[in-house]
Amino acid sequence: MNLREAPWLTADRAQAWCRVLALLSAIAVTAAVAFSPGGVDPQGKPLGTDFISFYAASALARHDPASAYLPALHGAAQAAALPAMRYGYTTFLYPPPFLLLCLALSTLPYLAALGVWLGASLAALAVPVRRLLPKSFGMLPFVAFPGLLVNAGHGQNGCITGALFAGYMVVGERFPLLGGALLGALVIKPQLALAVPVALFAARRWRAIAGAAASSIGLCLLSLLVLGPQAWRGFLASGGAARTMLEQGQNGFPKLQSTFAALRLAGAGIDTAWAAQATIAIAVIGVLIWTARRRPGTAAEGAAMAVAALLVSPWSFDYDLALLAGPLAWVAAIATRTGFRPWEKIVLLTAYCLPLFSRAVADNTDIALGPLVLLALFWVVQRRTVSA
Repeated sequence: MNLREAPWLTADRAQAWCRVLALLSAIAVTAAVAFSPGGVDPQGKPLGTDFISFYAASALARHDPASAYLPALHGAAQAAALPAMRYGYTTFLYPPPFLLLCLALSTLPYLAALGVWLGASLAALAVPVRRLLPKSFGMLPFVAFPGLLVNAGHGQNGCITGALFAGYMVVGERFPLLGGALLGALVIKPQLALAVPVALFAARRWRAIAGAAASSIGLCLLSLLVLGPQAWRGFLASGGAARTMLEQGQNGFPKLQSTFAALRLAGAGIDTAWAAQATIAIAVIGVLIWTARRRPGTAAEGAAMAVAALLVSPWSFDYDLALLAGPLAWVAAIATRTGFRPWEKIVLLTAYCLPLFSRAVADNTDIALGPLVLLALFWVVQRRTVSA
């Protein structure tokens, strides 16, 4: 099979496979809802598993924001929200600006809140991706993207962070303050923003930097005003627990997409895994700085930053792969106009399908493919960025 040029991957075949994926996704979502009366599936798991953490944090924060960071109270709130649940405890380790985003969730019944959460975040991501995709594609590749299904299954925030990166790609050139403000809003999940400041400074995007600083500081101050200093103290105190969970794989190494998790899954020690993660992060940031200094445009820079975010952070999960929607759409649009380069089709196809198979492969083989696929995609994006 020719993988270098992938001539068998024609536009018609890609559209046909997307129709199949979209249909299977619709069936999966329908079945999950149908077999989860009251929001609990036959195994006792909450529908949108991780969302129970956000919902319970909301219920606590409306009366005592600091209690959202106390596992005993947070666990009790989860049990109270879904009494039929038999799932164990789901932690809440997000900063207060994210808690602010969750604050109103518990004013709705659980299933309604989950629907609003997923629907609103999906719409937020769809808007910029529609601008990035070639018009001839329609929205089918986006609707069929497995990253959306994985994110929905977890009830997670991958579409929100994806929308912030994709939004910058779309508006950053014409409206740099707004574009920067979108990136600054990544303060809700700061582990995915590690590469953003260095890229913006390297590209000398001063107005974007101003917008990012304003939105990130503004969200932090707003959360301090609304939730109080105790919420921030609770969040900062939970930092040690987050590192322990990562190092010991309490979230499950197969779910993680980072180099650190890949080596831990393969049996490497903690120090070795951290050294490898640091090496990859430094190398990726170095390439990102070199690329950004050329100022190829905010769409190109945003695509590179989005992929780099997943490689630099040791806390990148399978549901975070939803943020690849923007970079994939951007590369596909350029390749449709100018022609596909060697290896480009197969890398895009593999990255597109990565959310579908990464966890299953890691669970069954102890081999994590996520970092390798993301590095290949970073190379494809970087190659396009240099010539943008």
